[in-house]
Amino acid sequence: MSTEPEPPSTTENTGPGTPDDAPPAEGSVETDPTAATDGGPASEAAAGEGAPESPAADATDPESGADEAARKLSEAEAELAAQKLERERIERRKAEKQGPIPAGTKLSGKAADLLAAVRAVEGGEKPAATVFADPEPAPRRPAAEPVRRPQPVAAEPAATAPAPDTVEAVRRVLTGGGAPETLAPQVAAALGEGAAQALGEDPWQLLRVAGVRPEQADGFARALLGAECAPDDERRGRAVTVWLLEQAALAGHTALELPALTAVLGRQGVPDADAAVQSTLAEGEALAFQDAVDEPGAAPVRAAESEQAQEGDENDEDEETGPVRVLVGLERYALAEESLADALARVVNSVDKEASTAWESAAASASGSTAELIRAVAGHGLVLHTGGEAARAEPAALLTAARSLGLRAVAACHTPDGRRRLAAHLNADDGDGFLVTVPGLLSGAEGPGRDAEGAFALDLLIVLDAPQLDVETAAMLVESLPDGARLVLGGDPAMLWSAGPGRVFADLLAARVCPQVASRTPDPGPLGELVSGVGIGELNQVEAPGKEIVIVPVRDAGEAVHRTVQLVADSVPRAFGIPAEQTVVVTPGHGGAAGTRALNAALKERLNPGPGRFGGFDPGDRVAYSPAPGRTVPGQVVTADAEGLHLSCAGAAVVVPKERVEQSVRHGWALTAHQTVGSRWPAAVVVLPGDAAQVLSRPWVYTAFSRAERHLSVVHGVEQALAAAVAEVTAKPRTTRLPVLLRTQVPSAG
Repeated sequence: MSTEPEPPSTTENTGPGTPDDAPPAEGSVETDPTAATDGGPASEAAAGEGAPESPAADATDPESGADEAARKLSEAEAELAAQKLERERIERRKAEKQGPIPAGTKLSGKAADLLAAVRAVEGGEKPAATVFADPEPAPRRPAAEPVRRPQPVAAEPAATAPAPDTVEAVRRVLTGGGAPETLAPQVAAALGEGAAQALGEDPWQLLRVAGVRPEQADGFARALLGAECAPDDERRGRAVTVWLLEQAALAGHTALELPALTAVLGRQGVPDADAAVQSTLAEGEALAFQDAVDEPGAAPVRAAESEQAQEGDENDEDEETGPVRVLVGLERYALAEESLADALARVVNSVDKEASTAWESAAASASGSTAELIRAVAGHGLVLHTGGEAARAEPAALLTAARSLGLRAVAACHTPDGRRRLAAHLNADDGDGFLVTVPGLLSGAEGPGRDAEGAFALDLLIVLDAPQLDVETAAMLVESLPDGARLVLGGDPAMLWSAGPGRVFADLLAARVCPQVASRTPDPGPLGELVSGVGIGELNQVEAPGKEIVIVPVRDAGEAVHRTVQLVADSVPRAFGIPAEQTVVVTPGHGGAAGTRALNAALKERLNPGPGRFGGFDPGDRVAYSPAPGRTVPGQVVTADAEGLHLSCAGAAVVVPKERVEQSVRHGWALTAHQTVGSRWPAAVVVLPGDAAQVLSRPWVYTAFSRAERHLSVVHGVEQALAAAVAEVTAKPRTTRLPVLLRTQVPSAG
C-alpha cells in the first residue's frame, strides 16, 4: 500500500463541534442543495433531519390485541410510540423524586437566510452546531426498580399535524416579524396549541425550530417588539440557554458544565449569563446537578456548602466532601442517563449467581476469549465485550451456547446488515426471531415480545455495535430487561460514537463496573492489518498482493469526483468483479465540491441517469433513508405513486409518504462515515479531498476504512494530514454523567 499527497476542495466536518467551530451533519437526510450556514452537527442523531421527534398517539390498553396491533405498525411509527412512552415514564419519575438544584412571494434578506437555515437542518446539514468538555465513588446503594413500561401500542400513522387555524395564526405572526411564512407548520408543531400567542409574547421561541440561529431569532424579535427588544431581555437569555443545550446534545453531550455554558452564553451576546441560567432553571426548562469530582490535591469542601448535601442531617454539617462540578442539562437527556444508571445497577445486582453452574459445560467446550466471555456471562449480570469484525464470532458462540441451555437468548444489532453478518457466524437465517435489530426489538416489530409487565421475554440479551447506543436508546433497552436477565454489550471501541447524546459504551468501559472481555481474534488479511493499525494510531504500509488496498492520489476536488466515479463504475467491477451496487463511497461531509451531494449527483448521472420524476428520484436510485432522527438505512427506489416513494431497504418494502420524502430520503451512492456505521460492503471508496484535512480523526478514518470487506480504494488528496489525524486526533470529548451515576450504585470491578 502506498500513500501519496495532494491539495484542496471543500468538505464539512462531521464530529461534535464547539460553539464557534461547528461541523456539518452526518448521517442525516439532506435534500436542499442551497442550504445555508456553517455546517453543524455532530451527530447523525440530530442529523436529522430537522424533524424534532413527534409524540406518538396516546397509549391504549396494553392487554389483549396490543401486540398484534403493534406488529402492524411500520418500524418508525412503533419507535415513535416507544419514545413517547419513555417520555411519559420520565415525567412520572420526575414527579416521584426530588428535583435537582433549582437555582407566496420570493423571499430575500433575513427571511431568506432564516428559511435556508431551517431547510439546511431538514436536509441534514445542521447549521452551526454545538457548543462545547470523574468522581469519587459514593457508598453503594441498592438499585432502584425502574418503572415498567407497558407493551408497545398502536400510534397514529404520523405525528398529528397542527390545526389549520393554529398554522394560519402562526403564519400571520411570522409575516409580521419578517420571517418566512413557510415556517408556520414547524413553529405550530414545536409550540403546540396557542403557538401564535406564545410566539407573539416571546419571539425568541422561534429558536425551537431546528435550523434557526440566535441572530435570526433576534432579527425576528426586533421586528415584532421594536424598542422593547433588548439583549438583556430575560426571554432571550432563557431561549438562548435552551438552544445552546440542544446544540450540545447534537454534539453528543448529555449536560454541560456551568462555566462552559456561561462562557458560550457570553459569546452569544447574553449580558448576564448567570442570571440567564438561573431563569432557565427556575422555569423548569433545564435541570442542574452537582457531581463529585475526584481531583488529586483538590481542597475538600464542607457538606453544608454543597446544595446537594442531605437535608435534615445535622451530623453532616461539618463533614468534608470532595470538590464538585455543577452541570446543566435538558431534562430529557439528564433523566434518561439517570434511568440508565438505575437499570444497569439492577441488572448487575439481580442476576442469579447459582445458575452459573449450568454454563460450565458450555465454557469447557470453547477456547480462548470465547470461553472467557462465556464464563464472565455465567457469573455476572452485565459483561462488556470488545473486538473488531472477526470478534463477532465470539458473541455468536455465546448465543448458541445459551440457547443450547434452554435460555431465551436474543442478539440485537444496530442495522439489518449487522444482523445479516451475525447470522453468517451462526449458519442461521437473519430473519430468525433470536436475531433482531435494536430499533425492531424496541418497537416490538422483532424479537420475543414482552411479558405482562412490559419487560422483554428473555434471559440473555446480547447487543452488538454497542458504541452506537445513545443514552435514550440504551435506557429503553436496559429498563426493558426482566429481573435476573443477563446483558452483554459488545462492539468496537475504536469506532465513531453514537449519533445521539452520550457515550454509553465508552463510559461503561471507563467506569469498570463489570467484567470486560477483549477479543483475541484479529481481523484477517491486509484490510484487517491496516484497520488494526489505525485503531492504535498507526497508518502502516501494508502489503496487499491482491490489491485489496489501492491509493489513488488526486490534486483537487474535481479530480476526486472524477476518479471516484471511475472507480465505482469501471475499475472495481473490472478488477474485482464487485458490481457498482455493492460498493459504497464514504466522504467526510455532505457539502463541498466532493461531499455526498456532489458525489451522488455525479454517480447518478453515470449509473442511473434520469429526470428525477419523484422529488428528484428515479426507480433504481440508491438512497439513504432516515426513518427516525439518527438512523440511516441504505435502500433503493422501486417506484413512486400517489402513496409516496416505494423503497426496498434490506429486503423490506418501505413506502415513504410524499410529504416526508424531502426530509427523510437522499441519494445514497455516497454516504458519510456516521451513515455507514453498522453496515459493510464488499468494496469501499473513501474520498479524502484536500479540505477534509481539518475534519479527519482517528475514529473517522477507522470507521471509513473498516466498511470494506474485500477491497478499499482511498481517493487521497490530504497529503500528510491523514497520517497526522490517525496518530494525533482522537475522539472529541463528550460531557456525560453516567460514570458518576454508576459509581454511586455499583462497586468498581477493579
